[in-house]
Amino acid sequence: MNRISVLLLTALAPLSWGTTYLVTTELLPAGHPLLAGLLRALPAGLVALAIGRTLPSGGWWLKSLVLGSLNIGAFFPLLFLAAERLPGGVAAAVAGAQPMILLGMSALVLRDRIRPLTAAAAVAGTGGVALVVLGPAAQLDALGILAALGGVTATALGMILTKRWGRPAGVGPVAYAGWQLTAGGLVLLPLTLLLEGVPATIDGGAVLGYVWLGSVGGLLAYTLWFRGIQLLPVVAPGLLALLSPVVATLLGTLVAGESFTPLQALGIALVLVALVVGQLAALRPPRRSSTPAREPALPASRT
Repeated sequence: MNRISVLLLTALAPLSWGTTYLVTTELLPAGHPLLAGLLRALPAGLVALAIGRTLPSGGWWLKSLVLGSLNIGAFFPLLFLAAERLPGGVAAAVAGAQPMILLGMSALVLRDRIRPLTAAAAVAGTGGVALVVLGPAAQLDALGILAALGGVTATALGMILTKRWGRPAGVGPVAYAGWQLTAGGLVLLPLTLLLEGVPATIDGGAVLGYVWLGSVGGLLAYTLWFRGIQLLPVVAPGLLALLSPVVATLLGTLVAGESFTPLQALGIALVLVALVVGQLAALRPPRRSSTPAREPALPASRT
C-alpha cells in the first residue's frame, strides 16, 4: 500500500472525531464528557484485545501505559478542563496549534529536519482553524488555555513516542491500538467515577451515541491513526488532525443549523490548502546526501 492510500485511511480518524461534538450535544447526557471518553476508549480497547489476541510483553507493558496515558488518559481530562474554562471555539483554536508543536518535538526527539514549506503549512493550518472556530466574542482564560495546550502537547508527545518506539514484530495494528485504548480507558475509569459518576438515565439516543464513539471514533479511528503515525512522517497525521474542527463546524451548520460566515469559509479553504501543501512537503523524499539515509517506512507514491 503506497503512502497516499495510507494517508487517506489515516484521515478517516480525524474525520470521525469531527462528529464527536455533534454526537455529544445532540445524543449524550450533559455534564459527562469523561464518561464519553471512557466509553470511547475502554470498550473499544477490550474488543481490540479480543480480536488481536496479543498482550504486551516485557517493556511494552510500561510503554503501552505511557502511550495510552498520553494519547487518551491525559488528553480527555485536560480537554474537559479546557471545555469548562473556555468557549469551544477557543479550545479548538488552541488545539489547532498541534502541528507546530509536533514539528518542534519531531526535531528534538526524532531529529527530523524541519522543512520550511511544512512549517509554513502548519502555521497556515493553525490560522485557518482559528478563522473557522473563533468568534468575535471569544473570551480567554489562562487556566483554560494551559489545559488546552497541555492536552494537545500530551497527544503530540504520544504521537512522537508512538513513532519512535514503533510496533513490536508480529503485533497487528488492531492489537496495538487495543493496548493503548485499554490503558487510556483504565486511566480514565477512576477519574470518571470520582469526578462525574454515571448519569441517572441513559436513553436509546445516548446508547447509539456511545456505540458510535466507541466503534467508529474509538476502535476504527485509533487503529488507523496509530498505524498512520508509524507509516507516515509524523507531521503528516499531525496536519490531518486539523480536519476535526472543520468537520465539526460543517456538521454544526448542516445538521444543527448553526450560522456559517464568509470568514469561516476562508478559514476552511486555508486549512485545505495547508493540508495539501503540507502533505506534499512531508511525503516528498529527502534529498540524497553523501551519508546513507534510513529507508522510509513506505515507498513514495508515483505521480
